[in-house]
Amino acid sequence: MAIAPTAASPGARRALGPLDAELGRTSHDQVATFRPAILGIRGGTTAISVALAAPSFANKEWWIVGWCAVVVGYNVFRIVQPLRYIDDTASLVRVIVEVALHVIVVAATGYWDSPFVFALITAVMVAGFARGFAFALRVSIASALCVAIPFLVSHGAGVQDLRTATQWTVELILVALIAGYARRVTGEADRQHTLALDRLGRLADANLLLYSLHRVAQTLPASLDLEEALDTTISRLRDLFDSDGITLLVLDETDGTWVVSRFDGPRPAPSYATSELPTPLAEAISLKHPVMVSELLVDGPGMSVEMASGLYAALPARDSTVGLVALEHRDAHHFRLRDQELLDGFVEPAALAIDNARWFGRLRTVGADEERTRIARDLHDRIGQSLAYLAFELDRIVKADAKGDSVTKQLDHLRSDVRSVVGEVRDTLYDLRTDVTDSQDVTLILQGFLDRVEARSGLETRLDTRVSGRLPLLQERELWRIAQEAVTNVERHAKASRVVVTWQSDGRHAILLVADDGVGFPEGRAGRLDSYGILGMRERAASIGASLDVAGKPGAGTTVRCEIRVV
Repeated sequence: MAIAPTAASPGARRALGPLDAELGRTSHDQVATFRPAILGIRGGTTAISVALAAPSFANKEWWIVGWCAVVVGYNVFRIVQPLRYIDDTASLVRVIVEVALHVIVVAATGYWDSPFVFALITAVMVAGFARGFAFALRVSIASALCVAIPFLVSHGAGVQDLRTATQWTVELILVALIAGYARRVTGEADRQHTLALDRLGRLADANLLLYSLHRVAQTLPASLDLEEALDTTISRLRDLFDSDGITLLVLDETDGTWVVSRFDGPRPAPSYATSELPTPLAEAISLKHPVMVSELLVDGPGMSVEMASGLYAALPARDSTVGLVALEHRDAHHFRLRDQELLDGFVEPAALAIDNARWFGRLRTVGADEERTRIARDLHDRIGQSLAYLAFELDRIVKADAKGDSVTKQLDHLRSDVRSVVGEVRDTLYDLRTDVTDSQDVTLILQGFLDRVEARSGLETRLDTRVSGRLPLLQERELWRIAQEAVTNVERHAKASRVVVTWQSDGRHAILLVADDGVGFPEGRAGRLDSYGILGMRERAASIGASLDVAGKPGAGTTVRCEIRVV
C-alpha cells in the first residue's frame, strides 16, 4: 500500500532498508527439510560400519578400532547436533570437512574394502541435500578418485579391482544424483509453500491494514472540533502502533513553525522551526511518504535522544502539509515494513480530519462575526435611534434650564421616554435570546413574538399556519429570524395597521409570507438592497439556500416571501 521513496535519497535507504531483514536474506537452514532422512541414514550407515568393523575388535586390529571410534563419535555428535547449512562459508567448510573426514577414514582402513565405506555415502548425500546436483557430483567424483586411485595403485589395477572401484564410484554418483534430485523437488515444493504462506501473510496484513484504516476513517472525521480531532488522532496512533513515544505536530501558518499539539512519552520542545526539525521529519516532508529509521543512535537523534528507532510521516491535506507524526521506540529495528505501510494509510484521513476541523473553526469564527454584525443591525434599528432621541432631548432640556425655563414637565416626559427605551431594550434582548429548538417550533415562536409586537405597538397581527412536518433546525432558525426582521420592519417603517404572517411546512418544502397594509414601496424599488433589514434577510436566506422576494406598491403595503426546498 505504501509507495516507497526513490532509492537515491538517504530517507529512501532508511525506508527500504528493513525490507531485507523482513525477508530474511535466505538465512534459513537449507537441509532442515531433509533432517529426518539424514538422521535415519546416518544412524543406519554408522550401525553398518560398526557391524563390518566387529571382526577387527576380535582380531585386536587397533588401527581399525580407533578409526571406528572416530566415525562413531562424529556421527553420534551429528545425530545429537545436526549439521546446518545456511549458504555461507562456514556451512560449506562443515560439509567439506565431513566428506574429507570420511574419505580419510576409508582410505586409511582399506580403501574400497574398508568397513566404513558406507559412512562415506552419508557425507555425499548431505552434500547433495545442501547444494544440489552440481556440488554433489563434484564431491562424489572427487571422493571416488581420492579412494580409487590409491586403491588401484596399491592393488595393481586388476580387473576385479577396476570393477570394485567402478562399482563404488557409480554408487556414490547415483547417491549424489538422488540427493540433488530430492533437493530440487523438495526445494520447489518448499518454494511453493513459502510463496503460499507469504501470500497468505500479505493478505492477512492487508486485511488488518484495511480494518485499521476503516476504523480510522470512521472515527477521525467524526468531529469538527480541532481539539477533539487531535485527541482522537493520538488515541488511534496509540492503538495501532507499539511505541514508547508519540509526537503530533501541527503547522502554525502565522509564522511557519511546527507546534507540538499532542505527545505521549518524553516531553519534546514546544515548537520547531522547519530548519530545527529532526532529519527524519524533514525527509518525511520532502518525500511525502513515511520514513523509517532503524538506528537513531547511528543516523542521528529523533524527537528524543533516548529513542533508538523511529517512524516519521507528514500529514498531507489539500496539497499542503498540515502536520507531522513521529513514532519512536527505545529498541533499535523495532518498526517493520507493515508499520510503515499502516502509517502511510493512516496519515491521509488523519490529516483530512485535522484540516477539516481547522477550516470549520475558521468558518465558525466568520459566522460569529456575521452574527455580531446582525445583532449590531438590530441594536442600530431599535435601540440606536431611541438613544439618539434621548440625547437630543437631554441637550434641549439643559438649554432650557440654562435660560431659566421650567423643565419639570419635560423631565417627566423624558422619564417616560427612558422607561420606553428600557422596555424596548428588554424586548430586543428577549427576541435575540428566543430561538427555535426541538421543543419550540416556528409556529410557537412566531405566535409569542407577534403577541409582544401587538402589545407594545398596537399593530394588529395574525398568524396563519399549515404545518405537517418540520424542517431541520438550522433552516427553521434562519426562517424565524427572517420573519422577525420582516415584522420589525413593518412595525417601525411601514406605518401599517395590520400584518399577517403565513407559515407553511411539510418537512421538505416551506413558505414564509409577511404581508402588511402599510405605505409600501415605489414600483421596482422594494427596499434598498443595502439597507440593514433587507440585507440581513437576504444573507440569512442565502445561507440556507432559500429564495427571498420583497414586493410592494405605494399605498398597497409590502409582501416578503421566502421559500425553501430541502433536498
